[in-house]
Amino acid sequence: MTGKPVRSAIEVRKLAAGYGQVPVINDVDWSLRPGALAAVIGPNGGGKSTLLKALVGLIRPMQGQVRVFGENPRLVRRNIAYLAQGEEVDWRFPISVWDVVLQGRMLRRGLWGRLTAEDRARAEAALIEFEIAPLANQQIGSLSGGQRQRVFLARAVAQEADLILLDEPNTGLDARAQHELAEMFIRLRQAGRTIVVATHDLDCLMECFDQVIALKNRVVAEGTPREVLTSDILTALFARHFPSIRDTGEVVIHES
Repeated sequence: MTGKPVRSAIEVRKLAAGYGQVPVINDVDWSLRPGALAAVIGPNGGGKSTLLKALVGLIRPMQGQVRVFGENPRLVRRNIAYLAQGEEVDWRFPISVWDVVLQGRMLRRGLWGRLTAEDRARAEAALIEFEIAPLANQQIGSLSGGQRQRVFLARAVAQEADLILLDEPNTGLDARAQHELAEMFIRLRQAGRTIVVATHDLDCLMECFDQVIALKNRVVAEGTPREVLTSDILTALFARHFPSIRDTGEVVIHES
């Protein structure tokens, strides 16, 4: 982004958000520095997806305030890439990998912007960066889960997004694909991008992530992975059956 530096990539204050007249999250306070890799964890129905949709401007706050790089999310939408849960995507839609990645340039240009040779060059560079150039002509639904995530990350890079939001990107991925996805997150962070991942997968949080926010309709805890991934906090999040993480990074399921 251009302009004066901002202290926070994300600033959320007293946020209540939901659907219709029913809030899913209440009184959420959270800030994230630019260039950080953060995870949002919590049970199903705890508000992880709702928080991400508020950050991208898909739903409006019922109360409180959301700022992305110091602005209303709707004003900086071109700088935000949002990767929805797989179940929200129509994988049968007849669109190629190339067209999906090129959508990133369309988002950058705006509704009435005309694509240029530079736009196509940036899309091609993103395909190469994520090692999916040979898949360019394939229909998106024909790919494996790991390949699909590469395509959507390539779209985010083609868009030149400064903030990348991902909702449960590990769903359906095998261990190797999950590891490769984590490595891609690290590369994107090293390139200066801010990344927020809503996830149930706790395996790589200690090793890869800078910050974790634990959400169960309200903020239960936030801090470094070591500060948040404790038995007490995980019990508060997941009730009787809860995971904890050993020093090796292994996730163990306990019953309280």
